[in-house]
Amino acid sequence: MAFQWKERYKLGIPEIDAQHKKLFEIGNRAYDIAMSEDRFDLYDDIMAIIDELLDYTRYHFEYEEKLMEKYSYSNINNQIIEHNFYINKISSISPNEIDDNQQKTILEILDFLSQWISTHILFSDRRYADEFREKGIFLG
Repeated sequence: MAFQWKERYKLGIPEIDAQHKKLFEIGNRAYDIAMSEDRFDLYDDIMAIIDELLDYTRYHFEYEEKLMEKYSYSNINNQIIEHNFYINKISSISPNEIDDNQQKTILEILDFLSQWISTHILFSDRRYADEFREKGIFLG
């Protein structure tokens, strides 16, 4: 279940690919927390991962959305909806929920993150990268 960057995730837009790799790195740190032998109290580590995920994904989504706007991506509204869903999902994790059941919470975060990242990159992000290429926009 560890997060592993694969060539199939590459969009051919160097800055976006680098940002996606960073999301995989954060996912790997979350995985390391979940697999930690020290199961006594992971609250601070889980909160730190959630905060980093929120901060970095907000930065990444803003970057992507500005790029899509600049090059008039035809499906920008759906991308924004997906981005907002992700932010709302991660933001909705309650500190009390984490404190009450840390292992369950970190596993749920990992499950959501792994499914969302791979699906979003492989399908939603791939669409805008393909459209840019079709329009003759090469950012690599």
